Amino acid sequence: MKRNIIQTRDGSTTIHIEEWDECYHSRFGAIQEAQHVFIKKGLSLFENNSVSILEIGFGTGLNAFITFLEAPKMNQSINYVGVEAYPVSIEEAVLMNYVAELDAEKERPIFEEMHECNWEEKISFSDTFNLTKRKQFFADIDDIEKFDLIYFDAFGYDVQPELWSTAIFQKMYDALKPKGVLVTYAARGVIKRSMVEVGFAVEKLEGAPGKREMFRARKG
Repeated sequence: MKRNIIQTRDGSTTIHIEEWDECYHSRFGAIQEAQHVFIKKGLSLFENNSVSILEIGFGTGLNAFITFLEAPKMNQSINYVGVEAYPVSIEEAVLMNYVAELDAEKERPIFEEMHECNWEEKISFSDTFNLTKRKQFFADIDDIEKFDLIYFDAFGYDVQPELWSTAIFQKMYDALKPKGVLVTYAARGVIKRSMVEVGFAVEKLEGAPGKREMFRARKG
């Protein structure tokens, strides 16, 4: 499928898949969406704690990089696992303007190493941030009570509804520790029903800029 790099409304870039007319991030702002959905509504709940994170859709590495930047501000130690079946190439990754837009030039080598480092290997990027990338289909995830927080950032329901199924959310529920949290940019009734069916308590929150609502789900 043909992929182009486009600029979103907040000035940050994303990858656009022409065949699906689908982007890796919100057209209203890639960085704004990541900061609102995954940091403000997810990571910030675990201030002053060690946090184990599972990202569903490692993609461009934006969520992992922002988490790396934000965690020290919240006195957090992070164990980050990013799952991706179709990795973004390093050539595409370095064309993303996230480092510049986040005013993080000193950390540019970190962003690039996140894409260049080996898959299936735990890599330490600092004393308080570890990353493991897993090249894996979401349906093959079989972790049990391993994560405090899930960033659910799969492609949209309209193009890949199977990624938002009850079967997938059962895997997410099983992967979370008790009281664990899942956050996602999505807010469709059919998605909520799948979450509730597997046991999640779901709340609807204000969405990222350009989007009215999003979901946060908690494991009992």
